Amino acid sequence: MLVALMLAAFTFNTAENLPIGLLDLISDSLRVSVSAVGLLVTGYGVTVAVASLPLAHVMRAIPRRHVLTGLLAALVVSSLVAALATSYWLLLMTRLLTALAQALFWAVMGPVAVGLFAPEVRGRVVGALSVAGSLALVLGVPAGTWLGRQDGWPMPVAMLAALGLVSLATITALLPTSRPEEEPAAYGISPDARRLGIVLAAGTLSATGAFAGYTYIVKFLGDVSGFSPSAVSALFVAFGVACLAGVSITGILLDRFPQAALTTAVATQAVGMLGLYAVGSDPLAAVVFLVLMGGALGPVFMTTQNAMLHYAPGRTDIALAANSGLYNAGIAAGAALGGLILPLADVRGAFLLGGLLTAAACVVLLGDWLLRPAPESAE
Repeated sequence: MLVALMLAAFTFNTAENLPIGLLDLISDSLRVSVSAVGLLVTGYGVTVAVASLPLAHVMRAIPRRHVLTGLLAALVVSSLVAALATSYWLLLMTRLLTALAQALFWAVMGPVAVGLFAPEVRGRVVGALSVAGSLALVLGVPAGTWLGRQDGWPMPVAMLAALGLVSLATITALLPTSRPEEEPAAYGISPDARRLGIVLAAGTLSATGAFAGYTYIVKFLGDVSGFSPSAVSALFVAFGVACLAGVSITGILLDRFPQAALTTAVATQAVGMLGLYAVGSDPLAAVVFLVLMGGALGPVFMTTQNAMLHYAPGRTDIALAANSGLYNAGIAAGAALGGLILPLADVRGAFLLGGLLTAAACVVLLGDWLLRPAPESAE
């Protein structure tokens, strides 16, 4: 069952990011501008940000088996229709349907997956799901891009439907039907509304900071670091591998050091971004700090998701939806802020802004730890 959920996470994340590798192919095929095709990615993220919490609230009483099968069915149908689309607007509509499914998927999938295991290993389960999601960037998007350039962009989109169908069939066959509030991970382990708010604030600041810079990483590596286009492509692979390594290592330690893992990931991201700003003109230093940033990007979201399972004062699916929505809102806000900086300063300014926002997230986390009341001693 966990493997089926991991496959679903991989498929959804690949679907979200696949148009990045197929921009020119889709543009030529549908006779629209590259910027219009870029809206397929931007619109997707905004939809996830806006719809996550409302959908989780509306669907909170429906058994998770029914919700997951419905979401995967939507993924399969939307991918098939997208592969057959001959107009830009039809493709956009199918993308928005997939985004609506993904908006609820991350809220529902987490409690279902960790509920299959004992509480003391939930961090490793969250880590496994994050590894699957990270593989979308390391394997799914590059493989889909290659396949699209061999057989046309509809082929990898259709493959998403096939992968979704495998997950759908497995979950339909194996996941029992139960009331959502009766599931083992339906409620937080250590409910704490204040701590939950701290994590949400830090996660949103961190996402905004990361994507203020990462959105323009190609321009940075070319204009500031001086890498050739082929070298930039190789560095993207290195960034993805670093992200995969980061979530793999953090997943192993997450059950033992959940709070330290989040703070370490945010601090590492800040060091990576500020290091790129300060010495990114040196190619070797740029690679080092790029790897640090990549190694932190996946763990930040993973550790905030894990925190939702711990600190949710009510249902964990609502907390996870809030975290996913705010993170995606941070992505959109970061890209917009970085775009505003570019005309005023060079691309290094976007990384300075991103690094400072991430440092602010670290201050929020450390401040909470320093100001937390000491436990009362037993008399």
